[in-house]
Amino acid sequence: MRAVFDTNVIVTGIVAQGLCREIVETHLPQHAAILSERLWSELVDKLREKFHLDPDELPLLSLYRQHATWVEPTPLEPPTCRDPDDDWVLATALAGKAQVVVSGDADLLTLHSFRGILILSPRGFLEHLSAG
Repeated sequence: MRAVFDTNVIVTGIVAQGLCREIVETHLPQHAAILSERLWSELVDKLREKFHLDPDELPLLSLYRQHATWVEPTPLEPPTCRDPDDDWVLATALAGKAQVVVSGDADLLTLHSFRGILILSPRGFLEHLSAG
């Protein structure tokens, strides 16, 4: 499945136990992860600034970066989300022809879908996989 994993899912999967860790360790490698420079930069900044982690010292993050399908999204017209950063998640999903966006962000989750792309919480993503 072609999927965009929002920064909050990846960060939580790295720094805490739980559903996001399961997604990052088990399910991320099984799917075609789509990534853009904008999302990668946000991820690196969060890990450094908020958690004082060096992304270069996280082997899982290196694998994510190497195996992701990289795209160059264009800005959404008109803007869709209350938070402009969330538009870049959706734009990345469109550019990468994603089937799903996995996010813990309420601003994205309230959309449920965007132009045919499912927007699921981490739990919803796991349930979707189980039902599939």
